Amino acid sequence: MKIYLTALGCRLNQAEIETLARSVQAAGHHVAARPEEADWAIINTCTVTHIATRKSRQLIRHLRALNPHLRLAVTGCYAQISADELQAIEGVDLIAPNADKGRLVERLLALSPSKGAPPATASSAAPGLLGHTRAFVKVQDGCDNHCAYCIVAIARGPQRSRPPAEVLSEVRARVAEGYQEAVLTGVHIGAYGRDSAPDAPLAPSAGWSLARLIREILEATTMRRVRLSSIEPWDLSPELVSLWPNPRLCRQVHLPLQSGCDAILRRMGRKYSAQQFEELVGAIRRRVPAASITTDVIVGFRGESEEEHKASLKFVERMRFSRLHVFKYSPRPGTPAANMPGQIPAAVTQARSEAMIALGRRLARDYHGRFVGEEVEVLCESAREEGGMRLWTGLTDNYLRVTLPSSEDLANALVRVRCLTADEAGLRGELLRA
Repeated sequence: MKIYLTALGCRLNQAEIETLARSVQAAGHHVAARPEEADWAIINTCTVTHIATRKSRQLIRHLRALNPHLRLAVTGCYAQISADELQAIEGVDLIAPNADKGRLVERLLALSPSKGAPPATASSAAPGLLGHTRAFVKVQDGCDNHCAYCIVAIARGPQRSRPPAEVLSEVRARVAEGYQEAVLTGVHIGAYGRDSAPDAPLAPSAGWSLARLIREILEATTMRRVRLSSIEPWDLSPELVSLWPNPRLCRQVHLPLQSGCDAILRRMGRKYSAQQFEELVGAIRRRVPAASITTDVIVGFRGESEEEHKASLKFVERMRFSRLHVFKYSPRPGTPAANMPGQIPAAVTQARSEAMIALGRRLARDYHGRFVGEEVEVLCESAREEGGMRLWTGLTDNYLRVTLPSSEDLANALVRVRCLTADEAGLRGELLRA
């Protein structure tokens, strides 16, 4: 069979869909490049906001419109939280909650007419199989924080770490397949080793931490780059910061702020003040001066006054983030914030979102502009044709998006580039050597 796989939302969802793609191959079936040519589609959904929920539903219907004969298997956080809504969508053949994700391919194949027993094949997901030249490696799942606005802890359950031997084995496997960068993903990766789920593989006294795991990956594998996904501010330990002189640990930290106003942070149930956050950012920049510090910001949270919004804007500007992900607050059923008073009118939230996004664009331009004239190393990902030229795009270790012209095949290649111009999206440069 041909099975099309896609995911919405976070990098953890991407990591899981890549694992499912390998399961498809290991079962002797094919990963389809397009839904039009597939027998089945697997969709790893998101429900972190009402917009993510809407996009999940739209994607399901869009895939069915592209291929009316396509059978659909839906998993992920939307499937976990709203299975009843999914059952009402025409064409959904299989719904798998997050706990059953590991058996999803097996369940899907059991529902399919036999096409003869396929030969078992070794999993081989070379870079680019699902459009990614970076390997997303899941190191943990679940979260114990229960921030007031967040439904993910409900959808994903309590904190549980993946055994370190499994993580190391997967990183080595991705090296053997040709990947040059591994992105460590999870819901709350900073809690690695502090398991609370009854069936979690690591006990709290096991002696593992994210810093120890990263050190083991750097010492025991030859992966050229190791990148962290989002890490909560309270998990950024001195031991972790001390690892950054290693040139293989990417100089990027995604540190979710959510608000630059202390009163809002308290209502959100966040475990730090704006001043503590600022001190963490200072510690990173002293250790790694060119580090890219990216963040998430929520606008329009329950009861957010105009003064609180302006305080958040001012703080974000002072932090000089290299990239902002701006979210309009979205009430999620079952979370404490959903019942809080002080709902902000949609027009006000929209205006605040636009102001924060505009600030984020300016900060991105400023950060990118620092590298004009510099030499950087770029991991090339994909190419497009523009004005008769073939333009490659890729990322530096400190998360600069760089575009460069070249007629060579640079897919998954690490190349040296001189940066020539910058804007809010990234930089343009010229190839120096492959």
